Amino acid sequence: MQAARGASLSDADTEAHPTGPTGALRLLFVAVALVLYGVDQGTKALAAAHLTPGEPRNLVGSLLRLDLTRNAGAAFSTGTSHTVLFTVLAIAALVVTLYFAARAGTPLWAVALGVLAAGIAGNLTDRIARAPQGFSGHVVDFLELPHWPIFNVADICINIAALLILIQAYRGVRLGGGTGKGQEA
Repeated sequence: MQAARGASLSDADTEAHPTGPTGALRLLFVAVALVLYGVDQGTKALAAAHLTPGEPRNLVGSLLRLDLTRNAGAAFSTGTSHTVLFTVLAIAALVVTLYFAARAGTPLWAVALGVLAAGIAGNLTDRIARAPQGFSGHVVDFLELPHWPIFNVADICINIAALLILIQAYRGVRLGGGTGKGQEA
């Protein structure tokens, strides 16, 4: 059974590097995180500069619209009076993500954690640096699908990262690499 299961998994995604996480995996994490963070912050800057709140623009027919909002809360605009708490939680989440990223032993784990770090850092930057004040800033959201809350690139990153982490967990791939059956993590 193990041989059949192992054959379906890419060696790069399951086998731990013999000396642990490598510089190449750390570089992959940093590159993914920085590129996606830049995309998030760049698109938010463009949205803030070129969109007017309450005046949506169709981007892909009525499927995808650009509609600028500023969100003081979390997903679905919940907890709008707890912005400082969300900022502190985001800082903690970013620190934990960096801790795990330093231990990523496969390319897919490095990518997943890089995508997650970009998403967390993107929205955290808004909370720290945007109006109305530091640690209480509002997150810029501007992408809208029908019957769905308005979101941004950082939100997309967080959801993609969650999916990649779930895939790795389902496949049984440990953070340090390996599947845990007869291998050290």
